[in-house]
This record gives sequence, C-alpha cells and structure tokens, in this order.
Amino acid sequence: MKLQQLKYIWEVAHHDLNVSVTAESLFTSQPGISKQIRLLEDELGVEVFARSGKHLTHVTPVGQIIIERAGDILRKVDSIKQVAKEFSSEKTGSLSVATTHTQARYALPDVISEFIRRYPDVALHMHQGSPLQIAEMAANGQVDFAIATEGLDLFSDLIMLPCYDWNRCIVVPKYHPLTELESLTLESVAKYPIVTYVFGFTGRSKLDDAFSRVGVEPKVVFTATDADVIKTYVRLGLGIGIIAKMAYAEMRDDALVALDASHLFEPSTTMIGCRRGTFLRRYMYEFIELFAPHLNQQIVEGALNTSNRAGLEKLFADLKLPLR
Repeated sequence: MKLQQLKYIWEVAHHDLNVSVTAESLFTSQPGISKQIRLLEDELGVEVFARSGKHLTHVTPVGQIIIERAGDILRKVDSIKQVAKEFSSEKTGSLSVATTHTQARYALPDVISEFIRRYPDVALHMHQGSPLQIAEMAANGQVDFAIATEGLDLFSDLIMLPCYDWNRCIVVPKYHPLTELESLTLESVAKYPIVTYVFGFTGRSKLDDAFSRVGVEPKVVFTATDADVIKTYVRLGLGIGIIAKMAYAEMRDDALVALDASHLFEPSTTMIGCRRGTFLRRYMYEFIELFAPHLNQQIVEGALNTSNRAGLEKLFADLKLPLR
C-alpha cells in the first residue's frame, strides 16, 4: 500500500468520481490513476469504487470507510510536513481560509493586508461558500480555517473559537417612514416588505427567532447571500433591508439610511474554526490573533487541547467579545 494510492482514491472521491479531472488536477495520467486504484483494491481484496464498464459509478460502503481513513492518514502526513516546515522555513508556506461574503468583504480586508505585509512569502488562498460548505471544507481538511457565524457547530471535529459579536441594522431609502420613528419595534419593521439574508447565512436564524418571539410574521420578499445585493434591491424600492451593521458605510451607501436594530435582535457571534488535531504554524497563530486579538497563541493552544465542546465552552465562559 502506497501513500500515492491513498491520495488517488481520496482525490477521485472528491472530484465526483471523474478520473480524467482528477488526473488533470494532479498533473498525472488517467491510466496511471486507474492502475494504482486497481492495485490497491487487489491488495485489500475489496472494491473501493463500483464500476459500469470503465466508468466509476459510486463509492462502495467499505470504500467509504477506506476513503475516510485515507483522508485521516493524508492529513497526518501533511501535519508532519508542516512541523518540518515550521523549523526549516518558518515564514514560507500557505494558508487557506474559507468564509462567507460578509466576512471576506467587511471583516477580513485589513487583517489580510497586514498578514501579507508580515508574511509576503506565505500564499494565502480564500474560498467562499455557504456556512455549511465552509464548515465542511474545514472538517475535510480542504482548508486550514473556516470563518462564519452559523454552521460550524454542526461538525464535532471542529474546534470553534469565538472572535467577535455583531448585530444588525435596518437600511431604508432616505425619507422612509421608519426614519421618523423615535424607536424601532419589530412590529413597525414587519409592516414593510423585507429584504435580508438567505436562511443559514449571516445570523439569519437570530432574525427569525426575534420575530417569532413576539408573534409577528415578517414579509420576506427577497433573500440573498451578501449585503451588497440586499442594499441594491433596497435602493430599487423592493423593501427595507436587514443586514449586518458592519456592512453599512455612510459615505459609500449615501442613498440609504441605517437604523440601529441592536435592541431588536440578539447579537450573533462570528467564529473561526479548525479541524481538531491540526498542527498550526506560527503564522497561522498570528492570523488568528490579527482577526481576534484576544485569541493569542496560548489561548488557542489551550482550546486545541480541550477534549470536548464542554471544555471549550468553559474556557471561553468569562470572555467578553468585542462588538462590531
């Protein structure tokens, strides 16, 4: 059994069983991958992939287990390489981060700019997706860090570190009737069509919970995954927008007025997550601390050494997060 064979079955499984695409991504030949997979299956005495003619149709039940174990082994091998690099070339390497549009657009630019200034020889890769996709990428070892508000708690093998709290604002066109109210209520907001985030994105669940508690049914007429799209349709008169407060800038969004809604909704917490057992290089610790200054290396190491989620919650129980 060779590491190369384990890598091939892992990559084929994560390229929708398309051997040609896998070969292109690994800069090798399709026949070479197919041959190595067959040799592995012959050695194990089981089929990892079911076939119809020359085409792979699906992963067999035993193949699913083998691929998961192969992924664990490949991650451990990569971790060993990272340990070696930390001592041989501590300021070179790569860092991959998966996050949502809101975090990439409004929370991360200054962090990334400073990180690149400190580590010009570290290749930084950003992946965007839904919170669930982001968490899955981190859980599978496809990225080093996942940054999101929702979805990370669905994966038990992710260590989640709290970064900051944030809340919402209501964005409306100038001279909208809501601008004349002394204090917003959920009932007054619910009188108008609402444009906001898709469920599962950017704290949408807290918004739904707030309306539900007061027995009000909001009229959500349009949803999107990022605040820029929401603001565009508010300008077009489709409705009032409910977005993350950090996504509004008075000069840039001068056609809109932002009304504070922090008294209407519970704050949401943005987390950064990494897979349990991941070896973090020094520049990775620095990236975390740049994003959340209270998460220094000592705190992060303590979190990584906790054995369960209860221990993690205890570690951060008395922590007061910054509010954005």
